[in-house]
Amino acid sequence: MTDNAWMRWPSREALSRVGVHKARRALARVARTIVLASIIATTLTNRELSAWALAGGIAGIVACAFLAWGFWRTTLEHRLLPSLALFALLLAIAAVGQSAGFRVPALVLWCGCAVVAVERLPLAAALPATTVALSAYATVNNDVWLTTAATTGGLALAGYVLRLDAEARGSAQRLLAQERAARAAEAESAALAERARIAREIHDVLAHSLSAQLVHLEAARLLIERGADREVILERVVAARGMAREGLAETRQALSALRGEMSPLEDFLGELVTSADGADVTVTGERQPLPAEASQAVRRVAQEALTNVRKHALGAKVHIRLDYGEREVTLDVRDSGGRPGELSGSGAGYGLLGMRERAELLGGSLDAGPGEEGFVVTLKVPV
Repeated sequence: MTDNAWMRWPSREALSRVGVHKARRALARVARTIVLASIIATTLTNRELSAWALAGGIAGIVACAFLAWGFWRTTLEHRLLPSLALFALLLAIAAVGQSAGFRVPALVLWCGCAVVAVERLPLAAALPATTVALSAYATVNNDVWLTTAATTGGLALAGYVLRLDAEARGSAQRLLAQERAARAAEAESAALAERARIAREIHDVLAHSLSAQLVHLEAARLLIERGADREVILERVVAARGMAREGLAETRQALSALRGEMSPLEDFLGELVTSADGADVTVTGERQPLPAEASQAVRRVAQEALTNVRKHALGAKVHIRLDYGEREVTLDVRDSGGRPGELSGSGAGYGLLGMRERAELLGGSLDAGPGEEGFVVTLKVPV
């Protein structure tokens, strides 16, 4: 053993009653009750003792009970000097009891002290303490030396077995506490991930819908200030109203996605290009159902890309291509380039960042940058 092993206390979980089965607790109480009753009966039935000696014996038993409780508390708190002091007082009471004629209680007390010293003290302190207690027992015991040696060895072994059992129970309690903490952390992490997913859904829906409405409403305001025709202004207002309806439909769709209920991806892209002027969609590869997160990522990237086209490339033709591969699905959104819209400088630039984060969370990638004519957004998501 190392020096640390000799000086190390049994863990507080091992020294406490935490994790002890109810049946074992009841058995320990019964055993202590039997031992205490035997000691009291042996003391009271001793005809050779005077009344004062019997009164002293009863007082000694009560004192031993308090000292034993104090020893249990100090060892639980890992306080070595107070524990050794209480242990020494117990040994002293046993010696006084032996000299006063209380032989059986003294033997029981020495044996009990030997066992609990090995069970509850650091080994460096437990070995000498147990040696003193068992030496006193062997000196007073009248049995043959072989029986006495077997008894002392059995008591020391019993104390060590109880120590190992308590340490195993304490280790199990610590592992259980760590597992509970890990489960709580895992549940908290899952809750945070779900909140982040919901936040992404809300952002993507609102960013696509509200920004498109804002473009048309701002254009209508500018047209009013410039004194444009009523029909032109009305066209912008009607377009904003249409975007509001689309936003409501997308919100419902997002709620359905959160519940795991989504329309086919091809149908969604078809409806998306229907509402966008000059846009078309092509689907290639063998169509297959996608995981909910992958499908939602494709939908949101397509929406965000079209929103950016409305902001920065008015009048551009947009081609969306969805390709089903063996290991990944690829979404490619290309525009032919156009003039900046009235709100081309609006927004904080979080759209592409959000799309890239969504792709990376799924183990995919997103590339966005200038193409041959306009702007190209390419999303790859593993399936």
